[in-house]
Amino acid sequence: MFDTIFFDLDGTLTDPGEGITNSVAYALRQTGREVPPRSELYSYIGPPLLEQFRAVYGVDEAEARAMTDEFRVYFQDRGILENELYPGIPDALQALKDAGATLIVATSKPEVFAERVLERFDLRKFFTVVAGSTMDESRTNKADVIAYAMEKLGRPVGKALMVGDRKHDVLGARAHGIPTVGALYGYGSREELLDAGAVAIADTVADLVPVILGL
Repeated sequence: MFDTIFFDLDGTLTDPGEGITNSVAYALRQTGREVPPRSELYSYIGPPLLEQFRAVYGVDEAEARAMTDEFRVYFQDRGILENELYPGIPDALQALKDAGATLIVATSKPEVFAERVLERFDLRKFFTVVAGSTMDESRTNKADVIAYAMEKLGRPVGKALMVGDRKHDVLGARAHGIPTVGALYGYGSREELLDAGAVAIADTVADLVPVILGL
């Protein structure tokens, strides 16, 4: 059994699809850009926003920050509420705690927003530590977020595991020698997760606990 389990937030604990895509669309309109179909905006769920805006639009850091600022205008009041809890997540978290695991959230979402989401869905009680990115984008890389989470925990993590739905989760955990279970019910594909090095796949939320306990 793993002593410590790190969880991604977006696409792993909750489904933020509507809120994030609406926030991206708002940012694009506010910066004079055409808004593509919603299906093309799901790629913004998981990666750091600054990184994704630069990758997709080829803009410099200053422009990417301006787009990120516009995203937050919509997200902080409206987009954050356009979110749904994946059915079965509370039961899965409780089962893992009952099995003796310390649970941690490690997300590229700004920590202040992550705390609000967890409180809204009554998930905060399951987690010993919540670690997220900074509003100034100085800490967004998942490896950096995990390092920060371990610092906040204040003790060795022991035998650790990551659970996440995108390659960024897998690669960030690998930087610390931590294996990852890919959450296929989120926004990454099986190929993306396995190519990044996920050691197992949970196709549904119901598979999470059996897969984790079976490793």
